[in-house]
Amino acid sequence: MLRKTSGQASTFLHLALLCSPGALAQSSPQSFSADIVSLDGGGARVGASAKLRAANRKTRIELPGAADGFFISDTDAGTALFVRSAQRIYLDARQSSPLTRIFVWVDPRDPCRQWQAAAETAGIVSTAEWRCEPIERASVNQRQVIEYRVFMPDGQSSYGWVDSTIGFPVKWQAADGNRFVLESILLDAQPANMFSIPSDYRKLDPQALLERIKHSDVWVDSPK
Repeated sequence: MLRKTSGQASTFLHLALLCSPGALAQSSPQSFSADIVSLDGGGARVGASAKLRAANRKTRIELPGAADGFFISDTDAGTALFVRSAQRIYLDARQSSPLTRIFVWVDPRDPCRQWQAAAETAGIVSTAEWRCEPIERASVNQRQVIEYRVFMPDGQSSYGWVDSTIGFPVKWQAADGNRFVLESILLDAQPANMFSIPSDYRKLDPQALLERIKHSDVWVDSPK
């Protein structure tokens, strides 16, 4: 999919989209839950869906096949963590899942600020700013959205669809054509403890663990 707009037309479209009724997010983000469905370039489903919960500018993503593992992201704090309940540990999510970089609370007028911040939280730091160009108003699973073309510093571009009434992306198409879509969106209250980590959980530092292993009897240096 490739769309082109002139500078003047793009500016006019930007103003028209953002000034239209319902284009701005509500002052208090709505709580909701949804399923994250993965699709390949041909539109076929890939694997089982993940579960998303969102409230108070925080998100929780539960992956299929990992009953005791889930991600918690906090847009305002700039954190994305992976939690393992069975081990009672958590660690920085980094680049372990693209979902934590896509499904975050955003400003419908300029979602690229939050998307770039989420990428930097994951350790993907760029010297240039991401840029979002509004394409058109559309409908995704019966929800009104603004479609954006997302220009990234690496020269690639993706597409993001933002629901302006909840200030959250509901669809993402990567440069390779693969897509993530929110389905079965249910606006309802979410328990606060779904987005918090118990105080007795321990944060794991993978680098510190590696250093401890290096100084233990189990470490074997590579042959030179």
